[in-house]
Amino acid sequence: MSAYVSAIIVAAGGSVRMGIADSKQFIPLLSRPAIEYTLKAFQNCHLIKEIVVVSREQDKQRIKDIALENNFSKVSAIVNGGASRAESVRNGVKATNEKAKYYAIHDGARPLITVEEIERVVESAFDNGAATLGTSVTDTIKIVDGFNKIESTPLRSQLRAVQTPQVFECELYKFALENAGDNMINYTDDCSLIENMGGEIEVVKGSPENIKLTTPIDIIIAESILRSRI
Repeated sequence: MSAYVSAIIVAAGGSVRMGIADSKQFIPLLSRPAIEYTLKAFQNCHLIKEIVVVSREQDKQRIKDIALENNFSKVSAIVNGGASRAESVRNGVKATNEKAKYYAIHDGARPLITVEEIERVVESAFDNGAATLGTSVTDTIKIVDGFNKIESTPLRSQLRAVQTPQVFECELYKFALENAGDNMINYTDDCSLIENMGGEIEVVKGSPENIKLTTPIDIIIAESILRSRI
């Protein structure tokens, strides 16, 4: 029997860059709300025992309705987000089952995640304590100064575009949260919390299809990928 893994789906962000008033969690992809695809993948993964969704207050009932309509029985709680990503995740952590041994933290706006990808990164966390999905970088990356002048070029072979889920042993993640202190607002992903305390994180091969809905072009790409899976 595998360890108890609680998925925390972070769906509390706004849609400023998307240019819409509604939450991007409800953007229709092939006529279904984006977060439905996200929840379905975690519902169908046998390693995930429960799902906690972190959302805006005004979105909670709609997410609950989606979970009920689709019989997403693993959804155990829907809680309010915080002022930062780390605070939102902390609210999700507080709502998880006391049996949880690992947290699988995922962006609700990454609806193209697959069951197989979730399994790979969770199993890596079982072995390493902390793991994340990531892909190799194909573009040449430049580091620039405050005047937009190139300072240096990092080795592309050492660069990874980090995705979610990011999976952590519970006590390790709680300790990292406690040590973040007043700097929580500066952490844009959960791996950064572990890095801050010197922890090691395994990067598991992800897929370029596991995109995040951020700008309008992402909707076109996401629907194209979903059609290819039918």
